[in-house]
Amino acid sequence: MTYVVTESCIRCKYTDCVDVCPVDCFREGPNFLVIDPDECIDCTLCVAECPVEAIFAEDDVPDDQKPFTSLNAELAKLWKPIIERKPAPPDADEWKSVKDKRDLLER
Repeated sequence: MTYVVTESCIRCKYTDCVDVCPVDCFREGPNFLVIDPDECIDCTLCVAECPVEAIFAEDDVPDDQKPFTSLNAELAKLWKPIIERKPAPPDADEWKSVKDKRDLLER
């Protein structure tokens, strides 16, 4: 089983999760993070660190967020690893409670 970053991360892209990942499985896109399922060791450390509760165990991903499982796998092959925490985007706090952000995902 792997962990999956879901829609809540879009436009927030807090990187608290990156700091605690022991295997550097996060990949960074323009306004979203994903987890590389081939690298994730299921340690669960990232889940508690995400301030927008965007990370779920693959088996626990909410039904409306299931497409993010394959999206994480797809984008992890394209995006570069992020191995240290970075400042969140300046408007991240404005976006953290916004729902329905899928159309805003930048690839």
